[in-house]
Amino acid sequence: MTLATAHDLGAVTDLATATNEHLANISNTLIYSAMAVYTLAFFAYIAEWLFGSRSKVARTANALTANGARTTAAAPEVTVQKAGGTAVLERPKVVTRSAVGARDVPDGPGAHGGDEQGDLYGRIAVSLTVLAWAVEAAGVVARALSVRRAPWGNMYEFNITFSTVAVGVFLVLLALRKNVRWLGLPLVTTVLLDLGLAVTVLYTASDQLVPALHSYWLYIHVSTAILCGAVFYVGAVGTLLYLFKDSYENKLANGGQPGRFATSVMERLPASASLDKFSYRVNAAVFPLWTFTIIAGAIWAGDAWGRYWGWDPKETWAFITWVAYACYLHARATAGWKGRKAAYIALIAFGCWLFNYYGVNIFVSGKHSYADVG
Repeated sequence: MTLATAHDLGAVTDLATATNEHLANISNTLIYSAMAVYTLAFFAYIAEWLFGSRSKVARTANALTANGARTTAAAPEVTVQKAGGTAVLERPKVVTRSAVGARDVPDGPGAHGGDEQGDLYGRIAVSLTVLAWAVEAAGVVARALSVRRAPWGNMYEFNITFSTVAVGVFLVLLALRKNVRWLGLPLVTTVLLDLGLAVTVLYTASDQLVPALHSYWLYIHVSTAILCGAVFYVGAVGTLLYLFKDSYENKLANGGQPGRFATSVMERLPASASLDKFSYRVNAAVFPLWTFTIIAGAIWAGDAWGRYWGWDPKETWAFITWVAYACYLHARATAGWKGRKAAYIALIAFGCWLFNYYGVNIFVSGKHSYADVG
């Protein structure tokens, strides 16, 4: 090799390195920009809830209660005009039943509470969420171009991709005209926390993968794991809100008096039965894909390490997560375990998924530990 050829190769290498660094900087800028837009969306969602709390629907709900709670005993009477005279009728009682899914409770009007200005802020919040998602997705693509591979080689890359997919799932549900706008505020809040953790604690400079990860299974196994995690997260939020709404409805059914804040929020959410059904359908729909994710990981392990299963910490907790979600789905089909008991299992299952990602990667060493905290 002549000196001129070596010089040319060195120049090409330097140019490629500079290009990769430039793309990495663009990716970082886009991620920070997405965080800024998500912050604006966060405040817009807050405005939607605040204006909704002052809406006619909320005021009416409060007027039908004593100090913010429905009372079925001593319900106020209603005076009506009838054939030139006056008739006094008793206000009908609110029918509530303790059996899960059997309460005659309608879904709330949504975070905007039926208020036009609240609804306007809600639509602005969704528009900002779409913009932030597009900017974040561009940041993920720029990261992939900078490393010339799938951007899932470490926890930083996994985090930014995970939050992008989670928001994408939310937007798809909205596009399908599902009643999920109530999910916007908790989703954007946790996405901001996720991205803040990613750019501070988990950030890792662009680098190439270890040899074991150079496989097309990276695209199959990790992409499905990210999608499953995003959908499990959406289901977990629905489950958590179900527990709050179920407690609220139980208190009303027993003649209790929830506070004004609880009434304002809970009256605008879907009924507990709707939230329970939503969480179940989401988790049940993605469970087969999680099963495939574990199988794909085992096949990849066989190619990379010469064995399909070795009880590595990541493999073990992936299996524990699978068992937990299988128990949840079984509980939902069992008479004595529907409702709150099944919901607790669902939250435990999602906790297993979180530990499988954060806990195992940070605190436990194994074959799946790559790229510092990756």
